[in-house]
Order: sequence, then C-alpha cells, then structure tokens
Amino acid sequence: MTKTFKTVLMLMLFVSSAAMGFAHGAEGTKQDESIMILQKKAGHPCTNKGESIHATLNGHSLVVSFSENLGQVVVEVETISGGNVQGLSTITPNGMQFYIPFEGDYMVTFTLPNGDEYYGEFTVTD
Repeated sequence: MTKTFKTVLMLMLFVSSAAMGFAHGAEGTKQDESIMILQKKAGHPCTNKGESIHATLNGHSLVVSFSENLGQVVVEVETISGGNVQGLSTITPNGMQFYIPFEGDYMVTFTLPNGDEYYGEFTVTD
C-alpha cells in the first residue's frame, strides 16, 4: 500500500469514529421533561403544596422529588384510562423514581396526609 492510500484510510477511519461518537453523544443529551403539577382536590383550600412537588420525565424514567416536608405522601402512576401502573408511599422530603416500560399517556397523582391531591400528566415515547 502506498503512503497516500494509508493516510486516506486512516482519515476515513478517524472521521467515521468521530461521527459515531457524536451520534452517541447526541442521543445521550436528551433533556428531562418537567411535568406541571396541578391541584386536583383540596381538603384545605387555603393550602397549595403543588410547588413543593417536582416531577421530571427522562425517557421511561419518572423522577419525583419534594422540596419540603409534606409528611407521608402516596404517589400513584396510572394510565390516562385509569390502569394502575405503580403506587408507592414515601416520607417526604425524600424522592423516588419510577420506570414506565411502555409508551403512552400517563398521570401521576400525589395524595397528601391532609387529603389534598395533586396530579401531573405526561407522555412516554421511545
């Protein structure tokens, strides 16, 4: 092989490797989607703790966190049509993570100890 031919082959290998790395990096930079939390039912109309509940979606992972102590909170994830996906209870201000295996439209509901309910709707896509 000539020196020029080897140089061209090495250059092609380098460019294709860089392009593959860029494509992989672009996939990994998908931004988290913040989910708006709304009040569904208020046991105490003067309180609005929805601003203390934070939910983000990254692919199939739903991450929930609480910025203040709300007590024991029940968190339920279900399909928009009402099919239960997962439900957990946690002491706040801890957080939790849910894995949603299938594409579709979902709702996450938060029930506080005083009866207040908050919810957020989101869509899982591949």
